[in-house]
Amino acid sequence: MTELDDRFGRGSAKPVVAVFGAYGHTARFVTAELLERGWTPVLSGRDAVKLEAAAAAHPGVEWRIASVDDPASLDRAIAGTAAVINCAGPFGDTAPPLIEAALRAGIHYLDVTGETLVAMSTFDTYRDDPRVKEAGIVVAPVMAFYGALGDLLATVAMGDWPAADEISIAVALDSWHPTRGTVLAGQRRAGRRVVFSDHHLRVVAGDEPPPKGTWTFGEPFGTQDVVGQFSNADVVTVSRHLDTPRIDAFLNVAPLKDLGDPETKGPQAADAEGRSAQVFLVEVVVRRGDERRRVAARGRDIYAITAPIVVEAAERILTGRGRATGVVTAGEIFDAEDFLRSLPLEELSLGDE
Repeated sequence: MTELDDRFGRGSAKPVVAVFGAYGHTARFVTAELLERGWTPVLSGRDAVKLEAAAAAHPGVEWRIASVDDPASLDRAIAGTAAVINCAGPFGDTAPPLIEAALRAGIHYLDVTGETLVAMSTFDTYRDDPRVKEAGIVVAPVMAFYGALGDLLATVAMGDWPAADEISIAVALDSWHPTRGTVLAGQRRAGRRVVFSDHHLRVVAGDEPPPKGTWTFGEPFGTQDVVGQFSNADVVTVSRHLDTPRIDAFLNVAPLKDLGDPETKGPQAADAEGRSAQVFLVEVVVRRGDERRRVAARGRDIYAITAPIVVEAAERILTGRGRATGVVTAGEIFDAEDFLRSLPLEELSLGDE
């Protein structure tokens, strides 16, 4: 077995994967998921005290100080790894330098951003960058609850249809106690929304009020007041590979009160795994003429579910179960139904049961 085989996990060894921003809330779930699968995480970030504390929770795990302002430190942080998972926001600051570092090292890049504007920028900047394919790597942004789950569901719902008239993605949360990263991302977005209509993505100014309506969800939510034009990264990912002139994204109103609470304490652990009690439900409806296909996924804790999403994506990329290299979304690179069935969801309805 060669050193390259060992690094990429193609022999008996499991892959070595760098986790950047390793002391963040979501990153802790990602590290635990890697270790659960027998992988070797290498933790990195710019705050030495927080980084050492994060590593102390997993004796024997290596940690390396790195900053996005210091390319050489990023090179050292990912040296000898097969992929880097970026968990550090604001992602507008961290994604570009980490992608550049991944290109220099010839390793795969994944991130867990839900920042729609950053997702747009990443795809626009790197999708046609010849260096990505020349390096033979995958750049996989938004491999998270927002950006991947709805994209996978929409891909399954589209099925054998070559095109659809409309795709609607509706998210219901019973609460939303955001992490500090989510709060900062919202402040940077300043109310701007990304919408997709007439086959084009566009950014709507924050002073233009979003549309409102209702959506009848499955249990345990039922009929809910919702806001439309929800700035969901799924709008970006779905539009990249599914043929439709319109994508609508909705969020129920109830969690918006939590999201705007200046006194929020962030997610609170409610089980031994550190997951919160938050319940989510994502429903996708694909319409073609008078035909509609509806699929749904329900589970616990949007931050915790991100870990198996991004680590499963990394595993499939490293074991050759992705269908492409380059800058990709979950729905276009993976077998969407098989991927969804691999996740620890509480309920999955794909229209065939």
